[in-house]
Amino acid sequence: QVQLVESGGGLVQAGGSLRLSCAASGRTFSRSYMGWFRQAPGKEREFVAAISWTGDVTYYGDNVKGRFTISRDNAKNTVYLQMNTLKPEDTAVYFCAAKGPGSLSRREQDFVSWGQGTQVTVSS
Repeated sequence: QVQLVESGGGLVQAGGSLRLSCAASGRTFSRSYMGWFRQAPGKEREFVAAISWTGDVTYYGDNVKGRFTISRDNAKNTVYLQMNTLKPEDTAVYFCAAKGPGSLSRREQDFVSWGQGTQVTVSS
């Protein structure tokens, strides 16, 4: 399995930007499909973005499409989430997740390794 540690969260004003990072350990990272999910207080965890192990295929949730960009650097065992034009409704704990080989997915249950999460707070 892959061990994941997120960083880069914080407090930002609406309209601002943040870049989250997810550092992975484990030999299988470069062959893992990676995803970002988020969970706001009192709400279920929500799909944000996912990227294939080659980086050439990406999926986005409807709420973030056009504002967020997922990318990865397999040489650094790191996946990123660039978040632009942030809104108060983007406030949540953001989780990085890894999925084994197969196909890219938006489904939480398909991801087998999870980080501990990083808090993102967007003030209005």
